[in-house]
Amino acid sequence: MQGNAVADHSAQRLSDRVLSEQVLSDTIGAIYDCALDPHRWPDACRKIADLCESTAGGICVHDTRHAQNDQLFVFGYQPKFLETLAQHYARSPMAASDIVANIGDVSALSIERQELLESRFFREVLQPFGLQDIIWFPALRTGGRMASMHASRSGQAPYYRERELGLLKLLSPHVCRALAISDALDIRALRSELLEKTLDGLVAGVFLTTRDGRVVYMNAAAERQVRTGTSLRIVNNKLCPADPAAREALSNAIGQASRDEIDSDMREHSLAIPGAGGAGCIATVLPVDRGQRRDVLAPFAASVAVFTQDPVQAPPLPGEAFARLYKLTGGELRVVLALAQGLGAKEAADMLGIGEPTVRTHLQHIFSKTDTARQADLVRLLQNSTPPIRAARQPHELETVQQ
Repeated sequence: MQGNAVADHSAQRLSDRVLSEQVLSDTIGAIYDCALDPHRWPDACRKIADLCESTAGGICVHDTRHAQNDQLFVFGYQPKFLETLAQHYARSPMAASDIVANIGDVSALSIERQELLESRFFREVLQPFGLQDIIWFPALRTGGRMASMHASRSGQAPYYRERELGLLKLLSPHVCRALAISDALDIRALRSELLEKTLDGLVAGVFLTTRDGRVVYMNAAAERQVRTGTSLRIVNNKLCPADPAAREALSNAIGQASRDEIDSDMREHSLAIPGAGGAGCIATVLPVDRGQRRDVLAPFAASVAVFTQDPVQAPPLPGEAFARLYKLTGGELRVVLALAQGLGAKEAADMLGIGEPTVRTHLQHIFSKTDTARQADLVRLLQNSTPPIRAARQPHELETVQQ
């Protein structure tokens, strides 16, 4: 009888292992399905969250230069929580951690559990909505944007353990590859219901126009440029630079991009759009009514995309290179950036929503890593490592478009 019991137990363990391997294999297959069809990401996110015994999850796209975030494919969260998270994202432990993390590195808030529980982020963002822990990893980094996959827990088993961390470490390389293959956060692979939301998360203005220059869509950044800027206007539903020469040059560029005979691989055309007082933006004109771009933008009936960007509006995120150079953790970087504003340890603790002893512990680690002994020396070292946000502009750097 005992032998049979042992055999039955061994068979059950084998069955559990085979089932687990089958589920894992199915999940990886679902992830790679998303590489070809981004519509499948909501289902893949749910599968991954279920394996990690999570109540909610999704993919977050954040603008690392402007500390803004946008949630895609999310499920299980209250809308009010997502709104609160967006408001507090810039000072969240996730934002700081992702600056120094490598793609695919898995983290959980509860790894530093005591620091989490005493933090303002926990009290004001997680706790009011019954959330206890978040597990995540950065999955794609393109220019100034980063995408991360996340899941969260509430209820009886609030904290992630080694099992869930290990499982997500197995899956994260596949998620990263699938996103890289499809470039699912890029305009070329997005489908219509996600395109508008993603475009609104971009720093650059995006104007989609017809062949005759009529604007059929503007993202949020473009609307702000028209509303508050001095270089661009909308006249008779057409994009109209204030500068006459730029107006003619942009009209010609849109017309050229719209011509049937232009090769589908034509390179984008860039031109300057001056504004009052020497301010202005750079416009890049790209045909979008050919190949895959035409399929993606079909709901907008657009032929041309005009991307507009103020060249001095998007500085590098302060401290990123500094943190990597001295191997600072996300928590340590947050403390450095707070101290760089002239705050003391107590004020930094209040601003970051953590305890003053935690700040002083981080500070001792920072001093050791950077070979400094005083806050003034640390701040000076950071300033010497950070490029200027707004360099003096030379006259030739933004030339007025000639007729």
